[in-house]
Order: sequence, then C-alpha cells, then structure tokens
Amino acid sequence: MLTLVMIFSIIIVFVIILVSVLTTSKAYSYRHTVDPVKTLDEVEEENKKGNH
Repeated sequence: MLTLVMIFSIIIVFVIILVSVLTTSKAYSYRHTVDPVKTLDEVEEENKKGNH
C-alpha cells in the first residue's frame, strides 16, 4: 500500500514539474509589443478633437 502511494506521489510531482516547465517556456516565448510613441503633432491634433 505504501509503495502504491509513493508511486502516485512521484508521478504527480513529475506531472507538476512538466506543466511548470511547459508554462514557463510558453511565457518566455510570448512576444510583447509596445505602442509607438506619439509625435507632438499627433498629440496636438487629438487635443483639438477633444480626445483626451
């Protein structure tokens, strides 16, 4: 009985480690993007339109 519990425990630990590695790998491969910086002319034009 104790052997069966140990085997299931080890399997659960390996599954958790595998899921953690896959999740971390996917997170590092995500490509972050940044909005471009607005020029002064674009900001002034938005202010004239009333879009703050």
